[in-house]
Amino acid sequence: MKIQYDADADVLHIIVRDEPPVDAIEESGGVIVSYGEDKEPVSIEFLNASTRRLVRQGEMTVTVEAKVAT
Repeated sequence: MKIQYDADADVLHIIVRDEPPVDAIEESGGVIVSYGEDKEPVSIEFLNASTRRLVRQGEMTVTVEAKVAT
């Protein structure tokens, strides 16, 4: 998983899988979900990320939790 922030565009981009998207749907509120050929999400974009308080100028903290099946 990769997380990128474009300050000029104010877009927070979460890349779930390194696969080119073949389709994208814009959800209400400025969230764009891109899908791969298998119809599963490959990325999520949050438009106006700083307005939504998803990022603050000069500061970004990311916490990723993963549950591993045993």
